Amino acid sequence: MVAPLYTTASGLLFHAGKILILTVGLPARGKTHISRALERYLRWMGIKTEVISLGDYRRKILGGAQKVPKDYFAQGERSPETNELRRRVAEGCEQLIWNFFDGGGQVVIYDANNGRRAQREATAEKFDKKGIHVVYLESLCDNEEIIETNIRNVKISSPDYRGWDPNKAVQDYYTRIRNQEKHYQTVEETEWPFIKVINVGERIEVNKVEGYLQSRIVFFLMNIHNKYRSIYFARSGQSLLEHSYKADSDLSPVGWDYAEKLKDFVLERRAKNLEARALDPSQRPLIIWTSTRRRAHHTAWPFLAATQGSLGSTVAPTPAEPASTVPEGAWDVYSSTSAAPTVPPTSSLTETVATPPSDTFSQHNTPPPFATSPFPRSVSNNSALLPSRVKVVEKSQMLEINPGIWDGLTPSSAKKYYPGDWARFVKDPYSYRVPRAESYHDLSVRLEPILIELEREKEDLLIIGHASVIRCLLAYLIGLPASEIPAIEIARGDLIEVVPTSYGVVSQTHHFWDGPGRVEEESEHEEEHSEELTAEGTERRVKKVYRDVNNFYENYAEDTRGKKMHPLSELLAGNGQADNGKGEMDTVSRAIDGLVVKDNEAKKNLDADEKVPEVCIHVEI
Repeated sequence: MVAPLYTTASGLLFHAGKILILTVGLPARGKTHISRALERYLRWMGIKTEVISLGDYRRKILGGAQKVPKDYFAQGERSPETNELRRRVAEGCEQLIWNFFDGGGQVVIYDANNGRRAQREATAEKFDKKGIHVVYLESLCDNEEIIETNIRNVKISSPDYRGWDPNKAVQDYYTRIRNQEKHYQTVEETEWPFIKVINVGERIEVNKVEGYLQSRIVFFLMNIHNKYRSIYFARSGQSLLEHSYKADSDLSPVGWDYAEKLKDFVLERRAKNLEARALDPSQRPLIIWTSTRRRAHHTAWPFLAATQGSLGSTVAPTPAEPASTVPEGAWDVYSSTSAAPTVPPTSSLTETVATPPSDTFSQHNTPPPFATSPFPRSVSNNSALLPSRVKVVEKSQMLEINPGIWDGLTPSSAKKYYPGDWARFVKDPYSYRVPRAESYHDLSVRLEPILIELEREKEDLLIIGHASVIRCLLAYLIGLPASEIPAIEIARGDLIEVVPTSYGVVSQTHHFWDGPGRVEEESEHEEEHSEELTAEGTERRVKKVYRDVNNFYENYAEDTRGKKMHPLSELLAGNGQADNGKGEMDTVSRAIDGLVVKDNEAKKNLDADEKVPEVCIHVEI
């Protein structure tokens, strides 16, 4: 999470006091999407934040729309019974707000329409008298496409319309909107602080917003949107020298094979998702983020080669023949450390440079005999799966966590030679910083600009990175507490798919590759032999194991021997779980020394003197 500047005597952050954010807006204007996204970000900052939803509370107390009086959603005259029900629901929500503040909470986002000026002013004055800072957050939308998309994707799938015909549900919801439009009063009370978000981030207006925390809220709201996109996470491929943080080695032959399989699987999975929503995958670009490490951005090259090959204007380069022409628009490679585009090298060991000098393909960069071209199978068999454009962006903030003095050590070696640091580390694996190293907290602070860019990105995004970085980004998206970040399972060979929704995110994990870290036996770089009886007789098979026992970056979560792999779950920011659309509830699996912990219920109490440390010490890639 973002490092708090300080805490006040009350235990609250940034001298901001307690803040109540009253959402204002007609139905289907993105209020819930904005509220949940803001809640996720503030929690990442370490601020105790809660969304109190009037609609959720009403459904909990009274049931769905079918179980309330017909005039419940009507504006104007209502029956006394309906007025009593509405008063009961409103007072119940206000009590939930007070309970959260009294329990040490700092920010409450009251997700309700609040469309009448007198009503919202009465609520604001009630809390203002108790010293609560009140801010109006109005969501306005005049884009009919956004409104209808929101209704079809979110509203008609709510419990209010369970069992309804989709088209009838849409008509009913439009009737509810038109009824409220007649009585809706936009925010014009300049005596109160307010933030107006137009078309979910297209434009923003601010009035009387003061203070650090309130300014950070505005900053975040300037970077959000609700456009459909998928975010994919995958580990980088295996490198030639895995066990050293300082070494920036190229991919191994196994790493290149992994990169090719990752490309095939991502394009296939992406096309399937888009076609299910009646979208053409060949008409949408794919953005890829990597770190500046070779093993990370080299893993993205098969995507570039596939796009290049689909244009038919040049052939895949070989180590002996560099590519002399690159078709314009075939690929984009950008580095966060340089404005100039980089050029894909011609071998697995060629260095990527901002402006290639004349000796780019010098003897120093000539690949050894065992190296293969990064483009061995670069052209996809089905051009319909290819995106319209592939853009690779290298980001220095996404470098893996620095292990410091533990670089290259096994857990047992670290425990033996640094017992004091080991003991402090196992007590708090998230915050403790080994000498000359980074803690996970340090890494989370470093990644905050990436989180903002993640919110801004509107296209399908593939993040090829290191396990430590993916852990932090996933924890932000699915709303996990900081203490659980070091134990999130990120296995090489798994593709984690995250789809942001109005009520949180939907996540699932797909396995596509078996290799180092996936084998059933260890032989420390030795060959394993087994005999299998076939119809023709006894057949001798050889299995090579590439796993390096001194690989500090390969954490226990990647070692799947004897463990059942659970898909990364569908979680909602806020309550920690979500339905996956099939009536099933998924859970996030955190692997700790072979122990699978689901959601927040640990199956075993873990003490500092147990063997958990060997899990956490493997902090990287």
